[in-house]
Amino acid sequence: MKDCRSWSCCFVLAVLLFSWSGLSAEQQRTVIRPQDTGAALENPGMGWGFHYYSNIPTNYGSKLEPSDTLDDFPGLTHIYLRIPWSYIEPEEGKFYWAVVDSPAHRWIEKGKQIAFRISCCESWMRYATPEWVQKAGAKGYNFKPGTMMKDGPYWEPDYDDPVFLEKLDNFLAAFATRYDGSPDVAFIDIGSFGVWGEGHTYHSTKLPYSAETIRRHIDLHLKHFKKTLLAANDDFVSHDRGEASIKYACERGLTLRDDSILVQPKPNAYFHADLAQMFWPKVPVVLECEHFGSSKRRGAWEDGSLYLQAVEDYHASYASIHWWPREFMEANRDLIRRINLRLGYRLQLVQASWPSEVGLDSNLKFSAKWRNAGVAPCLPGGYPAVTLKDSKGGIVGVYVDKGFDVRSLPVGPPGKAGILKQEMVFPLSPLLRSNYRPGIRRPGSYELYISIGTRAGTPQIALPLPDSDGKRRYRLGTLKVNKKTD
Repeated sequence: MKDCRSWSCCFVLAVLLFSWSGLSAEQQRTVIRPQDTGAALENPGMGWGFHYYSNIPTNYGSKLEPSDTLDDFPGLTHIYLRIPWSYIEPEEGKFYWAVVDSPAHRWIEKGKQIAFRISCCESWMRYATPEWVQKAGAKGYNFKPGTMMKDGPYWEPDYDDPVFLEKLDNFLAAFATRYDGSPDVAFIDIGSFGVWGEGHTYHSTKLPYSAETIRRHIDLHLKHFKKTLLAANDDFVSHDRGEASIKYACERGLTLRDDSILVQPKPNAYFHADLAQMFWPKVPVVLECEHFGSSKRRGAWEDGSLYLQAVEDYHASYASIHWWPREFMEANRDLIRRINLRLGYRLQLVQASWPSEVGLDSNLKFSAKWRNAGVAPCLPGGYPAVTLKDSKGGIVGVYVDKGFDVRSLPVGPPGKAGILKQEMVFPLSPLLRSNYRPGIRRPGSYELYISIGTRAGTPQIALPLPDSDGKRRYRLGTLKVNKKTD
């Protein structure tokens, strides 16, 4: 009986060993579960924007050297140029584009974008709308901040006046000719209505324009900007106008911008997260915090965590640096780090696996699990691609999964977003096969990289993974290629 039991054990062991040795290389798989590096990501359609101009041209880029593009600010993707119309068109038909192009190209040359707001009324200068518009017959009102008065130092146009609208129309035509559809432009605010271009008149004349006026300004911008994303201000609902103009903007493909988060302390740190719900699944929502120093002086800023909470509640893709940038950064390093982990989209590779070895004439099966750890969908979309490189770093194969768009990844609370599985099966590139121009490529070990990008395999989206090749491809491991399929 003892011998029988010993024989049985040996038989089972032999079967197991035979079965294991009979496994093909395809069945022996490399499995990795990479950890998020915590890196700040600079990706299309999201990120921090620095107020180079904040109405007053000396705020806040004036202290930067021309060579200083804030490369040390984590997650910065664009600069924001918020400036009165009169600075750009001081005389009718004569444009001074250099006022925006000069700072813009410092960042564009670093691969970043710009965003605009051109305002028509300010509380610090008389003619944000050029004086020549008034002289052409446009009606308007003198005011001091918050009060319309005959001898007020500042001038606000009548936003329904036909002469004003005609001149604005001409300006927007020239503006759009220059910038509509430019890949250098992230978005353009509809800033032609209200003091500071914020969509209200509380700090100018307090005149309560109707929702129809708002729609007229939206339509005027849409007439000229047919490609670039336009942003409607949350304060379009002010003066008891209701949500009609915001819904109108949403229906026409605009996004939402909420100005001056944390002007007031909680519970009034912000008011319109509810409006954002109709926008964020389709377009990137923009948040602007109050001037940081002013918010701190009022006691509204506290530790800044309400700014992060606003990012969560609005599902925001863009956030602003609304102060002297390095002062803001030094005071809020941990807050910036936490916001970067949630702002916009953050595509995490939860798991990946592929055969440890494969024959030259085999198909390669690559499997992955993906999660979006951000607050917003990956609105630009993108497709996973596996790239194989030889020992010299040369690309010998690029394989794109056109059936898996990362835009489909759901969003959720921190750590709770759903995970989707991706699988792709593809034949190895002919460049790897021994019967294709023999000697060009031989069996051996190849480095396997993952990326997210176009249908043609061009990487576009940064991932929180180590071992980047500098082109937004990330090394996952090694694939051994044999002469024949086992």
